[in-house]
Amino acid sequence: MTNWDDMRVFLAVARAESLSAAAPLLKMDPATVGRRIARLEDALGAALFVKTPQGYALTDHGSRIRQRAAEAEEALGLAFDEGRGVAAGLTGQIRIGAPDGCANFLLPQVCTQIQKENPGLELQILALPRVVNLSKREADMAITVSPPDAGRLTVQKITDYHLHLACHRSVAKGVSSREDLTGRAVVGYIPDMIFDKELDYLGPLGAGGVQLASNSVAVQMQMLRAGQGIGIVHDFALPFAPELCRILASEIGLTRSFYLVRHVADRRSDRLNRFATALVQGLKAEVARLEQAA
Repeated sequence: MTNWDDMRVFLAVARAESLSAAAPLLKMDPATVGRRIARLEDALGAALFVKTPQGYALTDHGSRIRQRAAEAEEALGLAFDEGRGVAAGLTGQIRIGAPDGCANFLLPQVCTQIQKENPGLELQILALPRVVNLSKREADMAITVSPPDAGRLTVQKITDYHLHLACHRSVAKGVSSREDLTGRAVVGYIPDMIFDKELDYLGPLGAGGVQLASNSVAVQMQMLRAGQGIGIVHDFALPFAPELCRILASEIGLTRSFYLVRHVADRRSDRLNRFATALVQGLKAEVARLEQAA
């Protein structure tokens, strides 16, 4: 006889593909997770995983069980949503995955306001230098800069945002034309770690190379604040760095978009729908407010 808690452990390992990665999510140690999986396999009379050098891979039987367990998880989530009541404030834990520009400069303010209005809500911001894997439940929803074209996902455009060439104010004094950019250090992404084509800001501008690079927008901003180099900066980030200013704004500028990506099944969740509405509205307003202040 199995119980839902065993299936919860199974789903965590199936998504994380290792005991050690699943353990923190389950608030268990890896050895305990391993014993729970072994107990479940004994109860079912079949192997659910095969241990490989890359981690724990599902067997055919495990893949079938995962599908059913995920459906049960979805049904339980919907049942809990119904139990909380539509009129009640949002509660429980919600994790949002986002590129670090959004995670650093927009989501803290937006999430703080939503949580203030819903004290029973626990919000987590997952900032990763890659696309968040929703199929593995790394997050409940994700903000992206490109709409995904695969998977059982729904996509909603949130808003456009703008970027311009910027530098320290002391550097800007010597820049009045494109010719003045020659020989200056360029700050940007590590070229082989650009995980989305929409983040390739410098390629279309014909930049010859990146002398100061990071896979983090926040680190790039600190490099520029240190007074060396020029780089493409989000307009909504500029109010956080008064030492920086836009240069050649009428000649060099980019427009990008944020999208909210969710599991198709989660559209049946009133709780997640209400949170998504608040998140989209908050992000639109925050981008507009910060860009106006830039």
